[in-house]
Amino acid sequence: MIYVCKVLQITLPIIQGGMGNISNAKLTAAVSEAGGLGTIGCGTMTPDEVEKIIIETKKLTKKNFAINIAISVSPYTKELINLVFKHAISVVSLSAGNPAPYIPALHEHGVTVIALVASVKHALKAEVAGADMLVAEGFEAAGINSNLELTTFTLIPQIVKNVNVPVIAAGGIGDGKGLAAALLLGASGVQMGTRLIATKEAPFHDTYKQNLVNASDTETLLIGRSVGRPRRILKTPYAMKLNDLEKSGMTLEQYGELTSEQQHVLGAIAGDMENGFINSGQIAGLIENIPTVKDLLDSMMEEAENQLNKTIGELRKTRNK
Repeated sequence: MIYVCKVLQITLPIIQGGMGNISNAKLTAAVSEAGGLGTIGCGTMTPDEVEKIIIETKKLTKKNFAINIAISVSPYTKELINLVFKHAISVVSLSAGNPAPYIPALHEHGVTVIALVASVKHALKAEVAGADMLVAEGFEAAGINSNLELTTFTLIPQIVKNVNVPVIAAGGIGDGKGLAAALLLGASGVQMGTRLIATKEAPFHDTYKQNLVNASDTETLLIGRSVGRPRRILKTPYAMKLNDLEKSGMTLEQYGELTSEQQHVLGAIAGDMENGFINSGQIAGLIENIPTVKDLLDSMMEEAENQLNKTIGELRKTRNK
């Protein structure tokens, strides 16, 4: 954990997940200012669009932040990597594809590379390719998911056991107890997405935030299994429409058209739940308020420490009986 914080130039072992085309400077900067690692997710945005967010983020914070590039999602991977060099971004996370072809050039420019993985096999390949750290994500997570459907609780310890680089836990983490659990499983920190949506600085529609606050433990829906493109979203009118369409038969092309970043923006930014969707992880059932990012991260650290101390104390008492 200390090593990860040192390398990423952060004070708290908490990373913001990439949020595709709804990524923005305000939330990215707020996470970095609070001590975590803010992240700009490139999604399918053009290099010009991403560059504007980078420049705006640098105006809002002097602290470190990362760029997430979803390799198979973005048609501009090489151009985005050139942006990383142009703006001297020191951390890049690579997801949704093979990171190996891009790591050597990133390392030549002194960039720390984080690879997103969903299995031990993926983790081993990423480590061999030269990834400096791994984000291991269980399928509890929001948005695009691995079709392997391994849970965070089972995935983290197996990957930690098999690799020698630091592992960051993602999927189903949104409070201090989740942070403590991840650390006990061997992770060196956590990555969060859904929980950061419901914060004061996040410039998303109030309907999105309130839906997360009001969500129960069964409020998310996994769509896209039938076409090999699973995505976890919150149950909304549009989500149920997608679910019904998939049950009646849907091609990969149709699915792609109906779950594009255009519909993502409609739901998250415009609050249009009839024509757009909103991503959500299963952690939604634990979200009860909309704090500032700083208050959220500080409370997580305090809760994690208290939980770990309590657990250690109870274990010692049990052993001494």
